Amino acid sequence: MGPNGSGKSTLVNVISGILTAESGSVRIDGEDVTRASAGHIARAGVSRSFQTVRLFRSLTVRDNIAAVVRGSDSPVDEVALQLMDRLRIGHLADARAGELAYGLQRRVEVARALATGPRYLLLDEPAAGLNDVETDELQQIIRDSTSPEEFGCGVLVIDHDMHMITALCDKLHVLASGRTIAEGQPAQVRENPEVITAYLGTKRH
Repeated sequence: MGPNGSGKSTLVNVISGILTAESGSVRIDGEDVTRASAGHIARAGVSRSFQTVRLFRSLTVRDNIAAVVRGSDSPVDEVALQLMDRLRIGHLADARAGELAYGLQRRVEVARALATGPRYLLLDEPAAGLNDVETDELQQIIRDSTSPEEFGCGVLVIDHDMHMITALCDKLHVLASGRTIAEGQPAQVRENPEVITAYLGTKRH
């Protein structure tokens, strides 16, 4: 997390292979992927969503998800339907993605990211543009993603909404002006003077 312009999306673009790091390294389960392509990193188990929804707008919800299903012995349509049911959008299977309300498009994008069977799921401001009810529903879906009974993948959520992030995450990593200013459990981070300054512009007395 971090204020606007702190480098959150840039960092995720580097991790997912869209941008190349100028220094440092990126490793997935010990494998150095610093110079690897985005495709290689995806095949290594990293999937992501974007700040701006990137669906195939003219395709149905089912086809959007089926197009990226990977790592399953079941028919792709069957996997897509299972994912839609889990994310509570099964009733929209035949709807065109571009005609859905924005909050539902966000949910389809998360379903599509999960369809690749990732070990690590990176979500870049997944609740951007959602109302409070939609945000709460999406938070529950994200929590379910980490459950061994569901998807069992690690989840990295990027956002600048302190309330959502502290309610959702077990550990926070805070950026400001391209550098780490705090990391740890939510209660610790909320009281960090640098975090307070970054968000409020002044230290709390």
